Amino acid sequence: MTGLDFDALRDARASHPERIGEILAGRTRRELIRGDGRLFIVAADHRARGALGVRNDANAMANRYDLLESLATALTRPGVDGVLGTPDIIDDLALLGLLDDKIVVGSMNRGGLWGSSFEMDDRYTAYDVDRIKRDRLDFAKNLVRINLEDAGSLATLEATALAVSQAAAAGLPIMLEPFMTTWANGRVKNDLRADAVILSIAIAEGLGNSSAYSWLKLPVVADMERVMAATTLPTLLLGGDPVGDPTQTVQSWRHALELPGVRGLVVGRSLLYPHDGNVEAAIDTAAALVHGA
Repeated sequence: MTGLDFDALRDARASHPERIGEILAGRTRRELIRGDGRLFIVAADHRARGALGVRNDANAMANRYDLLESLATALTRPGVDGVLGTPDIIDDLALLGLLDDKIVVGSMNRGGLWGSSFEMDDRYTAYDVDRIKRDRLDFAKNLVRINLEDAGSLATLEATALAVSQAAAAGLPIMLEPFMTTWANGRVKNDLRADAVILSIAIAEGLGNSSAYSWLKLPVVADMERVMAATTLPTLLLGGDPVGDPTQTVQSWRHALELPGVRGLVVGRSLLYPHDGNVEAAIDTAAALVHGA
């Protein structure tokens, strides 16, 4: 997509930062569930956790303007229901006029920086429930990585339970993205076996004093039928790291989207930075999977 007014965006940030709040206050909102009841959300909260890499390019997401161009392309394609981001991303998209009639998901905990010694202490350093409500966003999201050998997970679990309780009290849907993890060669590694995903579900869906507004965001793994039999919560599928054959990835999404309880996709890097560079085609393929060709 071309024609984004980055000069105006930079000028507004410098001279009229209040415009962000004004735009969000006047934004046209939509119902969370409508039509076929499915959601296709484009994710863009990776940078705030220090994760700039895509495939073999460690700085693929470093150029902010390239990312915003890709997000603009995605948000103007049919079948894209919304976007997930940290405040800096959402504020940019608001100034660019791209959030009307979209589901806007605020990402909350990005303190567990990728590759850091404190990665398991995933503190809430972005949105909180009060700000999400004040900015009239539609959904909250948090990452719940659980490492049974790292005490930092306890702080994350406690903070997440509080966020879930606050979201329920505010009537705000909240998306929990749980993983069982381990330390491997100084890096956090997600356990993508079905039994591990099921265990992460059991822990995450019990967080907070109410599950009324809780959703799950889960990886697509082998034996997804058994994974989805582990929960009654509405579930969105995450795209994961964009490695391997893109055709096989699409086929795995197609199969998982047919399972009871699955409501759609939340995908970021594999669509914003596709192998062939064709963002529009990648987005359209995913939209067709979610909403039908």
